Amino acid sequence: MTSFGRKAAPELVRFVVLLLFALGTLLPFYWIIVTSLKTRQEIYSGQLTLWPKALTLANYIDTLQNTNFPRYLLNSFTVSMSSSILVLLASILGGYSLARYQFKGKKFVLVSFLATQMVPVMVILVPLFITFSQIHLLNKLPALIITYTAMNIPFCLITMSSFFQRIPVSLEEAAMIDGCNKFQTMSKVVLPMMQPGIVATFVFAFIGSWNDLFFGVMFTNSESAKTVPVGLSSFVQKFDINWGQMSAAGIISLIPVVIMFAIVQKYIVAGLTQGAVKG
Repeated sequence: MTSFGRKAAPELVRFVVLLLFALGTLLPFYWIIVTSLKTRQEIYSGQLTLWPKALTLANYIDTLQNTNFPRYLLNSFTVSMSSSILVLLASILGGYSLARYQFKGKKFVLVSFLATQMVPVMVILVPLFITFSQIHLLNKLPALIITYTAMNIPFCLITMSSFFQRIPVSLEEAAMIDGCNKFQTMSKVVLPMMQPGIVATFVFAFIGSWNDLFFGVMFTNSESAKTVPVGLSSFVQKFDINWGQMSAAGIISLIPVVIMFAIVQKYIVAGLTQGAVKG
């Protein structure tokens, strides 16, 4: 085998592996899109078709006009945006404190935050359900906002702390020498340099809240409070599954997330790279 062949063989293997991985990742999305564009008769015909015989938007129209899915979208957006903003505020303040100040019990606080990530969700489900029931928050969006905020803060706070540690303290000291107070130093010097980390943290919290099904099922039962994952599961009936509407609803629910990633993707990559926790 020539030297060119020896060099080309590993590249070919790598290409084939990546191609198979890409196909395995994209195939479900392709199938959902194709199914959403098929008629009900074609979906239940029993024949496997890789492309609709007759393209139709009826599933999308029915989903938006004849179901409560628009309400589910609004609920998910409200819950995800509210919890993400609260998580971001808490992560910025807490992360800065952990990165810049030395205080008694600091290591214990860090270990406690990390330990919360190892607690099974089932352990906290019953206490949360009882608490929300007693304060009359079941079937209301604030229950989900509180839950998602509490669940996402530990990881996001530690991540944000690692971002702050990468910003030299000398920059803050120079700003304060120039006459800036602590708030001005944070708003004019530190936070502008933290844009990748802020965006990465916000997106992580938003996606975690947007995709959650478990707490949505447990804490919401009324149509007025269901979120998108819970709404998608409602297309599965006792004796029937509306594959067309479910596929259309799934594609619609992906649109906000895709748009968000398209806008902030450069910040996410930079944020995940810069925020890597040192070993």
